[in-house]
Amino acid sequence: MTNQNVVTPEIKSCISMTTLIAVAASISNSPVLPTESLAVLGGFLGFPNKNFMKRLEGSKVNTWIDSMRASSPTRVKSNLTASENQETSSWILYHPSALNKFDQITYNSKRKQIVIFLDYDGTLSPIVADPDKAFMTRKMRATLKDIARHFPTAIVTGRCRDKVFNFVKLGELYYAASHGMDIMGPTKSPSAEKGNNNEALRFQPATQFLPMIDEVYKILLEKTKSVPGAKVENNKFCLSVHFRCVDEKSWAPLAEKVRLVLNEYPQLKLTQGRKVLEIRPTIKWDKGRALEFLLESLGYENSNDVFPIYIGDDRTDEDAFKVLRRRGQGIGILVSRVPKETDASYTLQDPSQASLFFKCLSS
Repeated sequence: MTNQNVVTPEIKSCISMTTLIAVAASISNSPVLPTESLAVLGGFLGFPNKNFMKRLEGSKVNTWIDSMRASSPTRVKSNLTASENQETSSWILYHPSALNKFDQITYNSKRKQIVIFLDYDGTLSPIVADPDKAFMTRKMRATLKDIARHFPTAIVTGRCRDKVFNFVKLGELYYAASHGMDIMGPTKSPSAEKGNNNEALRFQPATQFLPMIDEVYKILLEKTKSVPGAKVENNKFCLSVHFRCVDEKSWAPLAEKVRLVLNEYPQLKLTQGRKVLEIRPTIKWDKGRALEFLLESLGYENSNDVFPIYIGDDRTDEDAFKVLRRRGQGIGILVSRVPKETDASYTLQDPSQASLFFKCLSS
């Protein structure tokens, strides 16, 4: 009788370190299988522990950079190859313009309560080099104010709530900041005649992490100051390390600095966005869960009479797109000029098209 749990030399020889590194890197952020367990696995298969861990950590950084680069396209090409044209046409076929399909969207939302969820950067304001100068236009603010008169409207962003409120300056909206970990309801009613709402909704599921977030923020400020263009933003319940003004040759060294700091804080995790690394608590909370929380707060948890519309441009918005697909309700709209892997149903090219979409909705 053979022992089925034994790794024979024949099997072991088929498992290359490169293969193991690739598999390990893909799951090394999982709370179920921590990095220490992967080190044990590498030792069990006969790989030197120190060498294995060094290559695993390097693979992690490369994965972060590759993922960030993929979600941060440079300028749109004016002359596409035949294969690129075919890829774009195929992508548009599966993710058509929300403006071109507006009649279909309104037909599907007929007799249902529309609820609007919006990312901020890249959706309501253009992506800019300095995140502190991501101002929305007066025209966009007026359009957003009009939308809020017709439908419950929420800003769902990785920014801290105070900062995004200073950008938007509308008390009629819901704000789900810090990737949904800092939620606040309207401070005033969309209709002036209804008066103010003195009991605004508030929800903060990660308050116990605030001291740790502040500590890591100070460490990252010190560790990254030697990298030209690097910027660390404190978003209260999460941190953003911006790469927008960093030479691409310095991306990997900067990401390595972030990784070394996070090694000491297993209760924090890292995700990638458009030229940004986001540091968040490891709690099971994201923009998708924030969307569900707000729908429940509005009384639409199990309702078939609601039509959520979520518009965003970032990888973190995919959590919300997935929730909408799972619920079989509403639509996700990705703001992008280039093809991207997404769970959104429709697309818009930029904030100006988003503004036009809002006007169509409120007319």
